[in-house]
Amino acid sequence: MSSLPIYLGYKYFRSKKGAFASFTSIMAIAGLALGVAALVIVLSVMNGFERELQTRVLGVVPQLIIRNEDPISQYDELISELLQSPEVQAASPYIETQGLMSANNRARGVFVTGIIPQLEDDISILPNYIYAGSLDDLSPTEGVVIGGWLSRYLGITVGDDITIMTTNLRSSLLGSFPRSLSLKVVGIFELKAELDQSLVLIHHDLASNLLNLSPESTQGIRVKTTDLFEANSIGYQLLEDYLPQDEGYYFTSWQRTHGTLFQAIQLEKKLISLMLFLIITVAAFNILSTLVMTVKTKEREIAILKTMGCSNSQLTGIFVTLGMIIGILGIIIGLVLGLIITPNIDSMI
Repeated sequence: MSSLPIYLGYKYFRSKKGAFASFTSIMAIAGLALGVAALVIVLSVMNGFERELQTRVLGVVPQLIIRNEDPISQYDELISELLQSPEVQAASPYIETQGLMSANNRARGVFVTGIIPQLEDDISILPNYIYAGSLDDLSPTEGVVIGGWLSRYLGITVGDDITIMTTNLRSSLLGSFPRSLSLKVVGIFELKAELDQSLVLIHHDLASNLLNLSPESTQGIRVKTTDLFEANSIGYQLLEDYLPQDEGYYFTSWQRTHGTLFQAIQLEKKLISLMLFLIITVAAFNILSTLVMTVKTKEREIAILKTMGCSNSQLTGIFVTLGMIIGILGIIIGLVLGLIITPNIDSMI
């Protein structure tokens, strides 16, 4: 009699006579399968989006920038000191200013960033996403690398000339005017992120000259850390252990500049997970209602089993088995459906 609940539970699931029960079982399986599939698909998409955003955005924007109230002079010595920290993978001088880029009678506000091309491979993934030209073509006197979106917006490509007007002023006999540069586009990158619209790269020495800094000075030291999500604590450690005290050094991290974006993504993931959990909960109640209706349709069979000596625990086991069959099938079908749809989601949208 020990195998009776399993046998009868399986028979009830496949019952041909109880058409109503079979139909409700199928609907319960379908509801649970759709809920599980939705959970797999949505969380996979959200996790993939977060991972790509983390790779493409945080792989390009500075994880940590050491700054000072004044321009940092003799930055090579400071970089050598920072590289002694086991939490620092790479470091390079960094300059950023705002500007207005124009070409073909169109203009766009941009962030002009001064870098040393030879160090960029160690500290950024951006060189991997350049599809036209080369970062190595940036020189201390010429060259600019822009995003693909910006190149299409301005109607320019590699070899074309652009004008960058910055917020820094130059004085003349006629008064003060914004400083401007005419540069040739030497590279185009495509991150498929917001940075494609605003990030512009020029040589560090050219940016230094643009801001009227001395040749051996920089605006900040860009640092790549061993642990992206510990950037703040690493920054405090660097200030305490590797930088001169009481000289006005401070730091900014990606958690301050882009942290709210990732917090919003995490909150969105939690809300979506809660919503999908509620959907699966409804599907679970659907299974429960299916079992209740099955009991109603099987009252005669239950009475016969009782007269034949079937215990209450065995009767309970029959319908628990039926519920488990529905639940397991729903979960398996949902997982398979989710795993089939997720890799092909791009072609379906």
